[in-house]
Amino acid sequence: MIRLVIVDDHPIVRGGLRDTFAGAEDIVVVGEAEDGAEGVERARSLAADVVLMDLRMPGMDGVAATAALRERAPGVRVLILTTFDSESDVLPAIEAGAIGYLLKDALPDDLMRAVRAAARGESVLAPSVTQHLMGQVRRPGAGTLTDREKQVLQLVADGNSNREAAAALFIGEASIKTHLQHIYGKFGVRDRAAAVAEGYRRRLLT
Repeated sequence: MIRLVIVDDHPIVRGGLRDTFAGAEDIVVVGEAEDGAEGVERARSLAADVVLMDLRMPGMDGVAATAALRERAPGVRVLILTTFDSESDVLPAIEAGAIGYLLKDALPDDLMRAVRAAARGESVLAPSVTQHLMGQVRRPGAGTLTDREKQVLQLVADGNSNREAAAALFIGEASIKTHLQHIYGKFGVRDRAAAVAEGYRRRLLT
């Protein structure tokens, strides 16, 4: 039997997932948790084989919980199940150690097959996630900032407006906007706040 723990902050979602696996002869839901920290402890104490992990939760999120499980219980396979599939969501989860990444619109049969595959140590990715990863690999210089882009990002992180950043670097404000667009594209984000957060996550900012 595959021992499964469900981690999601929405009770209705947990209930629906529990019902999905109720008819499976080879999968048993041994526990549930409503946040990442609780999920890590449940997975360890209940000897889970696979954890279905939501991504965005209050307190410890899914990425942090996945990294914690990789360190504390490396035999547990983490399968991300979320509604978010942008590069800024996908890449950190995979880097943290998730073996798979599915979206919550997955069909029940697909979800059960994914859990079985994860238990065997096989990677399972939603099609849109695969496209993100392929694009990241194929894009020249993907994710790597130039020195000027790092300077711009640091100024933005320090609270400077585009005009203030332009003045500090002795360039035009339009150039700042262009650099920011390049940063957004490389990080797979859409705004300044997300870019700064990703910069700190990658330890590019002080």
